[in-house]
Amino acid sequence: MLPSDAQFTTLRPVRKATQASVAKYWARLANTTDASDRDAIADPLTMAMPEQFNANIENFIGTVKLPVGIIGPLRINGLNAHGDYHVPMATTEAALVASYARGAYAATKSGGISTAILYEGVIRTPAFVLENLLNAGLFVEWVVTEVDQLKAAAESTTRHGKLVSVEPMIDNNVVFLICRYTTGDAAGQNMVTIATNALCDDIVARCPVALKAWYIEGNFSGDKKASFLGLVTGRGRKVSASVTLKADVVERTLGTRVQDMLDYGQVANLGAHLSGQLGAQAHYANGLAAIYIATGQDAACVAESAMGITRMEARGNDLFCSVTMPNILVGSVGGGTSLPSQSAGLNILGLKGAGHGAALAEVVAATCLCGEISIVAAIAAGHFTRAHENLARHR
Repeated sequence: MLPSDAQFTTLRPVRKATQASVAKYWARLANTTDASDRDAIADPLTMAMPEQFNANIENFIGTVKLPVGIIGPLRINGLNAHGDYHVPMATTEAALVASYARGAYAATKSGGISTAILYEGVIRTPAFVLENLLNAGLFVEWVVTEVDQLKAAAESTTRHGKLVSVEPMIDNNVVFLICRYTTGDAAGQNMVTIATNALCDDIVARCPVALKAWYIEGNFSGDKKASFLGLVTGRGRKVSASVTLKADVVERTLGTRVQDMLDYGQVANLGAHLSGQLGAQAHYANGLAAIYIATGQDAACVAESAMGITRMEARGNDLFCSVTMPNILVGSVGGGTSLPSQSAGLNILGLKGAGHGAALAEVVAATCLCGEISIVAAIAAGHFTRAHENLARHR
């Protein structure tokens, strides 16, 4: 039975949290549900300064606490990340941190992980609907001649974002513009949206070709979803990480042999192809979600970040392992990076604030490589189920 108008009343949305606004929401919840464990969410530390969360959420009622584990030291020899890192990982999945820690130990014992950013470009793809194919062609012709002015319009909205390319894609009377940006040390999702809106406003104001409609995002960019475009061209920072594991490290640290890992890797790669994976990898999403949550990234971006290629090849008696991940969307500034717990996570890494975005992306890729090494070794050795029984079910 639906509630009557008299019964159905709602609180006005609140964007600026106060202790009073939080109390009002909880009073409402107490009338409709079990709010006896309110302090687990609206705990004293959170409620001491509710306004510190204003930039990140609406209708604020408290915070959720997740277990945070640490792995490391993980040695990284990268173009941007240099040194030994302790990596915070927030998860509720037992055995995950232990697995990544084991991979990190094996990689560090073998000299560390080499990392490099290969490409950078967060994209937004506005869509324009025209009368017909001819007008779509005329529209693209105009856009191409006006790129410099469109770039100026987009960049007028940001100090850090740079529009590096505008790539048209025509489907009959609909045109998508692939607008690709560098975003400094921020992940840049909001930055590129605002900049692209300014670009679109300039098109609407000046383009001589009549538009029937336009949309700020045509669902072409791969924002928060896996796509072939993201796999091939990247959306964010494209990072590659690699390490050559010594044969004795594989045996002593991972409890298996190089050939056994290669044999299992061949089967796993076949499974990836047969099932239609975008890329071929074991479980990037585990490491990505744990680091994204611990450091204040947009966790929904795991949907697109968890694509890429894991490779394992014999190098003499040793084992070369690499990951190439085209869609790492992280920032050391902006978003949730200034929240108390997430700020502390970045401080553990030594990567909080300006100047550290690229290094953070390399740390993320290196950590994902550790997870790939450990899970392949565990399954190859027949230890995967036993580890989960010991660490997740029976401890």
